[in-house]
Amino acid sequence: MSETKDRPYHHGDLRRALIHTALDMLTTDQNWAFTLREVARRTGVSHAAPYKHFQDREMLLRELARIGFVRLGESMTEAMSLGQPSTRARFTAAAQACIGFACQNPGLYRLMFSSDADKTIDPQLHDAAMSTFGLLLGLLERGQRDGSFRPVAVNALAAASWAQVHGLSMLTISNQLLEEKVGASPVPAALDVLLDGMCCPD
Repeated sequence: MSETKDRPYHHGDLRRALIHTALDMLTTDQNWAFTLREVARRTGVSHAAPYKHFQDREMLLRELARIGFVRLGESMTEAMSLGQPSTRARFTAAAQACIGFACQNPGLYRLMFSSDADKTIDPQLHDAAMSTFGLLLGLLERGQRDGSFRPVAVNALAAASWAQVHGLSMLTISNQLLEEKVGASPVPAALDVLLDGMCCPD
């Protein structure tokens, strides 16, 4: 088989091939210390080729982060569409989907919330992140309307929820939730504590 047939770059779809290669590298190495030159080499194109689509490495990293937020949103949406019997159950499903996504994609998840994924200079990344956050806001607002969640400022509920779920995600992928510290089932237990504080008493 020729070298050309082994390359992931086919039919002129250079941008997609570069992104695919970079995501594979991120998954394998669990970090984003790679250079555009290395991405080009592994894609099987010239060192100058990536600059046709990404003016620098940071631009590529922001695109990877944008893809991460889109995929996270898809995971949360799917989890909330499985016919759960209550708003609380849908919240738990969405939270567990977020934590599960982080566990399956630890390098990508860390990148999404790193300083290299600067949302202030990339409107598409910003929109993707806010769209995913909007899923949480929408769920909380629906929960307030149906009487599941306390009638406090929804932004406060969102901040508490996001901080808890993101913290659990980061602790999980860093192997910090040790049984001798937090018990055998720390994630469900922590989510129950969070929801007990957010939900209206029966």
